[in-house]
Amino acid sequence: MAYDEFLGERIKQIFETKNIDFYTKKMMGGLVFMVNEKMCCGIHIDKKYGDSLLMAKIGEKVYEEEIRKSVCLPMDFTGRPMKGYIFVTPDGFDLDADLEYWIQKVLDYNWEM
Repeated sequence: MAYDEFLGERIKQIFETKNIDFYTKKMMGGLVFMVNEKMCCGIHIDKKYGDSLLMAKIGEKVYEEEIRKSVCLPMDFTGRPMKGYIFVTPDGFDLDADLEYWIQKVLDYNWEM
């Protein structure tokens, strides 16, 4: 297993509660959630970090504010961080309210595009 299935179920429940039309794809060794045919967020177990990470596509406008949080890391697969994307560490989504915060951020950006 390359991703945390329990975290995947938690994310699915949030989307379903919000009546969001979504689907999932196994991608990049993890699971990606697609909304409006666009990658919205994803999860995988990062070998370098050693734990599950939530990938959040939040956009460049809010990136600078969010990346300052101790629970956020630059999303870096290739040695160069991807603009507008962050990784959130488990401390940042352990509580349901925290996970809902990140899901709302990715949805806000997805609808703005």
